[in-house]
Amino acid sequence: MFSMVTGFQNYSQRAIRAARYTGQGFVVTLDHLNRLPMTIQYPYEKPIPSERFRGRIHFEFDKCIACEVCVRVCPINSPVVDWELKKSIRKKRLKSYSIDFGVCIFCGNCVEYCPTNCLSMTEEYELSTYDRHESNYDQIASGRLPLSVSQDSTIQTVPSSSYLSKGVMEGHPNSRNATHAAD
Repeated sequence: MFSMVTGFQNYSQRAIRAARYTGQGFVVTLDHLNRLPMTIQYPYEKPIPSERFRGRIHFEFDKCIACEVCVRVCPINSPVVDWELKKSIRKKRLKSYSIDFGVCIFCGNCVEYCPTNCLSMTEEYELSTYDRHESNYDQIASGRLPLSVSQDSTIQTVPSSSYLSKGVMEGHPNSRNATHAAD
């Protein structure tokens, strides 16, 4: 008889614990129902990249001295530098420069270590193509300046939700911090 009573007590304690966990799950669900959606309509609304965003690499042909530092510091040897030696002036002359963004990991080492600052990171993040050979940018393609997302009049810009302050997050009164609201 005693074992039956303790078994019933254990069963009831487990049932109460399960009901409590289920109730906590419903509270979280109801909390999420009160929030405004955090999604954007991508082709028509684009997020503004952060200040230190590492997008496509911009190359300035006139500044490059063909020192190949960018190739040496690149973890995957992505930049391809083709040069010829001009014997009359005893200097290298750059013939072509290309980066394959299909394999680039956007680490920024080439930009950081370039002695002439001919490389810079842009805020361009739309690099997808249907053909993988189109992601290989030569000096002409990587030399064009991208149109800034904030300057494009056809696009509505949306600030990145992870960088919003607590006061800007409307519809989410229970947010503890801005990064929690982005989850």
